[in-house]
Amino acid sequence: MNIFRPARTETFEHTISGLLAKRADLFNEAERIRDRLAEIRNDIGAMDRTLGVLGYKGDLDAAMPRQKREVIFGRGELSRAIYGELREATGPLSSRDIAREIVTMRGEDARDRKYLADLTRRVSKALRQMREEGLVRAAKDAKGNLNWERRDSSLP
Repeated sequence: MNIFRPARTETFEHTISGLLAKRADLFNEAERIRDRLAEIRNDIGAMDRTLGVLGYKGDLDAAMPRQKREVIFGRGELSRAIYGELREATGPLSSRDIAREIVTMRGEDARDRKYLADLTRRVSKALRQMREEGLVRAAKDAKGNLNWERRDSSLP
């Protein structure tokens, strides 16, 4: 008895169609979850500011349950992403501009202000380390902000 039943079509068009529909559903669900997470983070920030205005002096982070450390970038991944952005740039970029481009490249929510601020700090630290290694250089703009570019912008 033959248990394996051959496909009725040679092109697998029904399977492909079903997988594409499921992929779109999952993508939309991930988008909704990202939006909700950004809203929650913004709400927590607003509550923290309100507690400060009302005179709360305690350590808010100590009052939170301990969370597992979230690894956002693998070893060297952030530096590679930064250098890639600087390679494609037509001119010097600020740390915030680089962070915004990385968020967009990764398909994450650019409306999450806390995440963007955290990533900007990480980018700034990585850029300072890259400057010490001689990979990038910084110049101050008219407002005194640092703008970054590759050390040798003639290289590909």
